[in-house]
Amino acid sequence: MSKKVVVETTINGEATEFLCEPRQSLLEVLRDELELTGSKEGCLTGDCGACTVIINGRPTCSCLVLGVEAQGKKIDTIEGLARPEGLHVLQRKFLEHAALQCGICTPGFLMSAKALLDRNPSPTEAEIRYALAGNLCRCTGYDKIVRAVIDAANTLSGARAA
Repeated sequence: MSKKVVVETTINGEATEFLCEPRQSLLEVLRDELELTGSKEGCLTGDCGACTVIINGRPTCSCLVLGVEAQGKKIDTIEGLARPEGLHVLQRKFLEHAALQCGICTPGFLMSAKALLDRNPSPTEAEIRYALAGNLCRCTGYDKIVRAVIDAANTLSGARAA
């Protein structure tokens, strides 16, 4: 067993410190050490996107990042998406458009979509599909998911204009 390392980071806006083994993935740390179980284990090869989190503004498969690499980074997980006042607009639109079924892929899609809308508040459908290309879904097909993100972008841009 390796010596555990102390990692200091920011997760969902809160300063966080944890211990992890140098070989542990960020996904393992989030789920097993910090009990943030929203990010899902799908493939462990970065192909499915179920474990997507946002690290320093970029969507990232947490199964491909070591926990020790989180040192000093800003990480956003699905648990930080909703606020006390309610669901994030993306979460509401996923519900309205029935863009989720089993839920395994949903956190990854939401985090990829949030990263996109944070950097491009008015994406085209092609840009949305490109941004979500690293996320796989076996249940819904992709049209409802894309429609939900389009609707969320329209809602957010309308709120910005007001």
